[in-house]
Amino acid sequence: MRQRVIFGCSGPVLEAGERDFFRAACPWGFILFGRNIVDRAQVRALVAALRDTVGDARAPVLIDQEGGRVARLKEPQWRARPAQAVFGALQEREADIAREAAYLNARLIAYDLCEIGINVDCLPVLDVPVPGAHDVIGDRAFASDPSVVIELGRAVIEGLMEGGVLPVMKHIPGHGRSETDSHLALPHVTASADTLSATDFVTFRSLSACPMAMTAHVVYDAIDPNRPATTSPRVILKVIREDLGYEGLLMSDDLSMEALSGPLSARTKAALFAGCDVVLHCNGSMAEMGEVMTEVKPLEGAPLKRAEQALSHLSEPGDFDPQAAEERLKELLAS
Repeated sequence: MRQRVIFGCSGPVLEAGERDFFRAACPWGFILFGRNIVDRAQVRALVAALRDTVGDARAPVLIDQEGGRVARLKEPQWRARPAQAVFGALQEREADIAREAAYLNARLIAYDLCEIGINVDCLPVLDVPVPGAHDVIGDRAFASDPSVVIELGRAVIEGLMEGGVLPVMKHIPGHGRSETDSHLALPHVTASADTLSATDFVTFRSLSACPMAMTAHVVYDAIDPNRPATTSPRVILKVIREDLGYEGLLMSDDLSMEALSGPLSARTKAALFAGCDVVLHCNGSMAEMGEVMTEVKPLEGAPLKRAEQALSHLSEPGDFDPQAAEERLKELLAS
């Protein structure tokens, strides 16, 4: 039976020990990083090898291909894509052009991913940054206006899905106010619950039909002052599931990030208990993955239904001319 976890691997080729581990662990999916990427043929082979370990040719294989500074597929093998803030700036000048550009950019990202077998992209970033916040989000966000984030986020979701790739909106319910990089420490947000609901959370509420979402390792003092969203039953059940109405698959952000504390086994147990459907572990450390597996649960019941529902949105891409799309995107960005 598949398990409620997504794992990374150590390099560009699946090692024998990793193959044996994944066959025994049977994770729901996998995630790739820059250390796993050389060229198209190599990535295709790695993706196939990962899926072979779980006996599922459609097993989710994720990547963070946002554009800008967060891109695992890089030049010269792949064309560089703009950061999301580029489309937000364009929106200030011409909304229709910005939406078309965001859609085409996402459609082209999906084309690149489908070509190498990757079927999930951790995009769009729906966080709403505020003045004084840490740059960990920065230009990864579209804009500081939630309505702009919603409009362009919807275009990105459509572009990815029409290109045969599942989107993952992040970081639910909102990372934009963080004054700390959650890769390095645990952020606390002190805004009131009403303010959060009307600004930070509204983007996720408006795009709650997105098939997958990734949690924020952020503490919201007005809601649960003791636990970040990833491990907070109150945030996941009361805010994400009830207030935001999110019924899709909820995955944690990376359990190995410094925002979380305690042994990885405890982090895993807390995230699953809080209501995450699956947990994410990214760095490919065999020792750490073994510790995560001590608390991972089988994918069954409601989490299984949400996982199946998410994958049901995968479809074959329709007719698409990437060269024409590149030319049109270049024209739009120059507007």
